[in-house]
Amino acid sequence: MLDVVAEKLTRIYPMGRDGVVGLREIDLEIPRGEMMIIKGESGSGKTTLLSLIAGLDLPTGGSLTVAGVKLDKASAGELTEFRRKSVGIVFQSFNLLPTLTVLENVCLPALLAGDGRKEVLARARELLSRLGMDRRASHFPTQLSGGEMQRCAIGRALINNPSLILADEPTGNLDSKNGKAVVELLTGLNRDLLRTVIIATHSSSADPYATSCIILKDGSIAERC
Repeated sequence: MLDVVAEKLTRIYPMGRDGVVGLREIDLEIPRGEMMIIKGESGSGKTTLLSLIAGLDLPTGGSLTVAGVKLDKASAGELTEFRRKSVGIVFQSFNLLPTLTVLENVCLPALLAGDGRKEVLARARELLSRLGMDRRASHFPTQLSGGEMQRCAIGRALINNPSLILADEPTGNLDSKNGKAVVELLTGLNRDLLRTVIIATHSSSADPYATSCIILKDGSIAERC
């Protein structure tokens, strides 16, 4: 079964007469349960591709189906539902809310989705325990190390039990030790929980664990590996 199907996927940003090409007619299939690495230099299209797969941006050409949802044809309401239920996103900059505790940050997406508070708290505590963050539940982001903040961000991405996890440069702000730990966490989610994991990165730390890889250049797939 395929989690991602892109056909001639194109994203052009309006700028000047011709616009700026983010992606150019990409064809891509990602089977469920894969751990795919997207590589390429800055400006190659990695973040653009992740944003489209996440439903955070819309293509200007081609088609894109993710987790059975045709994102290029989806309404605003359908996109919101898709983002809440089907995809978890881990950012390089963590994007934690500084006024919320670790537990509250992890709970937030599920509470926004309308799940019951008692059930959400139970799920969040279980996730934090799995991530080795249960003793940090009442701490605020400013009291955490970079690796701990990223673990919290991973917990938040998992709280709605998504089938697909997207990570944009998840080790970019971490030292090598914490970066390796985060990669191992994402690998475990792929292997043990059978989640499809897609990582956009400059780093080679996740390469040994990948089941597939593409290299982007100037908005096109330059190599499949």
